[in-house]
Amino acid sequence: MKKYDTIFLDRDGTLNRDPGYINHLKDFSFFDFTFQALRKLSDNRFCIVTNQSGVSRGIIALPALENIHQYVRNSFKDNGLNLLSIYVCTDHPDKATHRRKPNIGMFEEAAKEQKINLGNSVMIGDSIADMKVAQALGMDGILVKTGNGLKTEAHYKNEDFPTAVVSDLKEAADWILVRESK
Repeated sequence: MKKYDTIFLDRDGTLNRDPGYINHLKDFSFFDFTFQALRKLSDNRFCIVTNQSGVSRGIIALPALENIHQYVRNSFKDNGLNLLSIYVCTDHPDKATHRRKPNIGMFEEAAKEQKINLGNSVMIGDSIADMKVAQALGMDGILVKTGNGLKTEAHYKNEDFPTAVVSDLKEAADWILVRESK
C-alpha cells in the first residue's frame, strides 16, 4: 500500500477557476467538486504551492493575495482537511528565483518546515511547471485537464510523465485512493 507523505496542490486551474490574475476574493471560486474530492483524501496532509507573478507585475496587491489565501485556509479547515501551509512565489518569470516553479525552492522550504519526504509525495497540477517540478523531485505527478491541463497534456503526448492524466481533481482523488489501496 502506497500512502503519500504529502499531497502538493497547485492553486489556479487545479483547485479553483483560473480567469487570469485573481486580484480580489470576489473573483476567486473553487471548482464545485474541489472539497468533495479532497475530503476523499482527508487522511492525507496537503500543501499548496503557487506561482503568483501578478504581485510582481503590479496586478495583485499582497493584502488581497493574503485575503484570498486566508479564505483558502479557512475553507480547508471547515472541510476537515490538514493544510500544512500555502507556499507562494511572487517572482516575475523574467526574474525567477530558485523558488518559482518549475524550480524546487518552495518544495525544499516545505520539506524542511513540515518534515516532508518529497520522494514519497505527489504533485497535482495543470501546468508544465507543476509536472516538471514533480519530475525533478522524483514525485508522482498527476496532471488535471482543468485550467491549462489540456495544453499541458499536449506537451507530454509522447513522454512517460506525468504519472497520471485525469479530467479533474475528483479523478485525481480517485486515482490516489486506488493507488493507496494497492
